[in-house]
Amino acid sequence: MPGPLTLGEIASRLGGRVAGDERTLIRQVGSLEHAGAGEIAFLTSAKHRAKLAATQAAAVILSAETEKLTARPRIVCDDPYAYYARVSQIFNPRTLQEPGVHPSAVVAPGVRLGERVSIGAGCVVGEGASIGDDSCLYPRVVVYPGCSIGARCIVQAGAVIGADGFGNARHEGRWIKIPQIGSVRIGDDVEIGANTTIDRGHLGDTVIEEGARLDNQIQVGHNTRIGAHTAIAGCVGIAGSADIGRNCTFGGAAMVLGHLKIVDEVHVGAGTMISRSILKPGSYTGFFPFDDSKAWARNAVHLRHLDDLTDRIRTLEKKKPKAKRGKKHG
Repeated sequence: MPGPLTLGEIASRLGGRVAGDERTLIRQVGSLEHAGAGEIAFLTSAKHRAKLAATQAAAVILSAETEKLTARPRIVCDDPYAYYARVSQIFNPRTLQEPGVHPSAVVAPGVRLGERVSIGAGCVVGEGASIGDDSCLYPRVVVYPGCSIGARCIVQAGAVIGADGFGNARHEGRWIKIPQIGSVRIGDDVEIGANTTIDRGHLGDTVIEEGARLDNQIQVGHNTRIGAHTAIAGCVGIAGSADIGRNCTFGGAAMVLGHLKIVDEVHVGAGTMISRSILKPGSYTGFFPFDDSKAWARNAVHLRHLDDLTDRIRTLEKKKPKAKRGKKHG
């Protein structure tokens, strides 16, 4: 583990402004609740001021808006959470596998491997595949023939890249398999979680653009495009030919139906089913049909009181005078 750094040394590396004793030594990061001597915590919202008041952290990372909430040594910056991530990288550098191909891995002839690539135990890389500089495949990753992975990518254990998409034609009560002749193209600086599966394209390619983050156990259907720097949490399912923009986020277990378009800067809540294209940036949530997040929240309030409203309507109906029946004419 790297040695301790003063607040001043951290700020000289990462920017930000030190308030208080810049000679304060930091050895590790921690949370407001549990940090102690030699540890630096972070504050992202004034609503956590009680935790800030009680913290035993040696220093705190916070914004100019919350700077006066504590007298502890602190680093003031524009984005405390991102700053904390960079500080954590300093004290907790990622331990990657050693470069090279593990003896138990199977790499087909003709595979193009960049400089300092690491192929872990039990991996299989098919003919015609390519893997860019400084990329790391953890144990038992499978890369099918013809797929490409960019530079500085991380593929966690058990991921499968380039298996056949779910392409079948129904004829006379039987299924006819449609050959999946496309590929998978993954850009630079992408991370793919454990046991995530990315299907190869039917005709064109499945594309994951640069900087995307895919969590564990995600299914990406054939011919899907995922835009640059989009982040997708675990257990999300994306059907074939979905077109997802840049800088989007998807909460865990969200679902995206096939052949839909989602523009840039769309944020989908956990468990939300996307059943139609989203052509306007914003936040969308829904366990029943999704909507603009504010509208969904208002409707959810009404839904919680639906039983009460039903009872009131029934009571009012009982009190309503019955209409007099007209006389029959003979």
